[in-house]
Amino acid sequence: MAKAELMDYDRALELFEPVLGFEVHVELNTRTKMFSDAPNFFGGEPNTNVTPVDLGLPGTLPVVNEKAIHYSISLGLALGCSIRPSSRFARKNYFYPDLAKNYQISQYDEPIAYDGNVEVELSDGRLFQISIERAHMEEDAGKLTHVGGSTGRIQGAEYSLVDYNRAGVPLVEIVTNIIYGADRDAPELAKAYVSTIRDIVRSLGISDAKMERGNLRCDANISLRSRQSVADALAAGDPPPLGTRTETKNVNSLRSVERSIRYEIQRQAAILDAGGTIIQETRHWHEDTGVTSAGRPKSDADDYRYFPEPDLLPVEPSLELIESLRAALPEAPAIRRRRLREAWGFTELEFQDVVNSGLLVEIEETTAAGASPAQARKWWTGEIARLANAASVDASSLVSSIHVSELIGLIEAGELTDRLARQALEGVVAGEGSPIEVVASRGLAVVSDDGALIAAIDEALAAQPDVLEKIRDGKVQAAGAVIGAVMKAMKGTADAARVRELVLERAQQ
Repeated sequence: MAKAELMDYDRALELFEPVLGFEVHVELNTRTKMFSDAPNFFGGEPNTNVTPVDLGLPGTLPVVNEKAIHYSISLGLALGCSIRPSSRFARKNYFYPDLAKNYQISQYDEPIAYDGNVEVELSDGRLFQISIERAHMEEDAGKLTHVGGSTGRIQGAEYSLVDYNRAGVPLVEIVTNIIYGADRDAPELAKAYVSTIRDIVRSLGISDAKMERGNLRCDANISLRSRQSVADALAAGDPPPLGTRTETKNVNSLRSVERSIRYEIQRQAAILDAGGTIIQETRHWHEDTGVTSAGRPKSDADDYRYFPEPDLLPVEPSLELIESLRAALPEAPAIRRRRLREAWGFTELEFQDVVNSGLLVEIEETTAAGASPAQARKWWTGEIARLANAASVDASSLVSSIHVSELIGLIEAGELTDRLARQALEGVVAGEGSPIEVVASRGLAVVSDDGALIAAIDEALAAQPDVLEKIRDGKVQAAGAVIGAVMKAMKGTADAARVRELVLERAQQ
């Protein structure tokens, strides 16, 4: 793949204004699929979580999942949307190799939720309002595995395998209105928006929202328009023109959302500045190389030949149902953040670090499991974030909040030092079990038996017989050599503070 020419980011923002739009797909964690009673869970052997309905076999008919309707209404309300008294499903016609019936049941001109607003907080505390056009229900497609190529994509593959386990999983697609005014904050705003949606659906309990599993995916639309053209249009009293957009599909981590937007700004700016034109198309983000590549020409709504789904009745929720779901909504993210900051006792800077890390939910869950807020913050934004960055994945995909709380409990009980805890964490991430299991299997627990410590101290003193005299002469820092030798001999499992106490006691004898 030829590497595209990129313009310096600051220069790109001087010449062009970025215009954004996002489509976030949220898989609902209902027990069964959207239109069948096939089980809905991640994983499983290929093509086992399916029924004749999911396979589009002749004579089968869809039946709407009532729980998915409730979840969709709750999400719409949490997004500040109005709920449509009567909404319809539609058939979206397109060549779907991963949907056997060759169309998708979605919603078109009558979405269940519309006209919402989400407040997004940037890293410096500024708030940005993002207008929601609609949130509509649909079914997910299956998964294609391309075999024989070097990239895992269809280009160069010898053949493709289809797994229909995901086909028919309930989805809500959240579509924003056009977003103006982000300017150089566009990449950060994209990340913050998706993070906010993830926090909302997690707090509602309607989705696992694990981006690495595809439970939550973002299609990022971006176009550029020259600042000169905007100025000229405004001077003439005309609406400023829009540029041609690209849509980067299925970006599956917060970090990738931010990076892909920045890359597209630089790529499009270079093309436009050189007199070229932008092709309206889908693009794919490559995490390993940090670039996007062309997909297919982007279709408009007319190309999908939408028409009402003849096998499903309109969805007409009662006012009583809507109001009961509204009453059950959890706190809004902004209110929740303020409450947690006060409850945890963090400074404004400390709490902003948590928000910026995108790990607020993980830290809250770890605290709820029994860990102190300070320790939960330390481990999630420190060592776990470091491991996640090294692996180019989201931190939440590496380890569960329950395991982090268990790890912190072992530290606070004196059974692990921070150094040993980092080794235990590496074992958990590697799939060796829970922290307790890893500590046992790797022999990482702190040695608290004074007898074992004294034996190691005596061995170290025998190799350095002058240390005790130095300590008796007031050179207490000389104990460090013995402590280091003991820690090395015991492979870091000794309690350094207790070793120091025992060495100083020996010097007084």
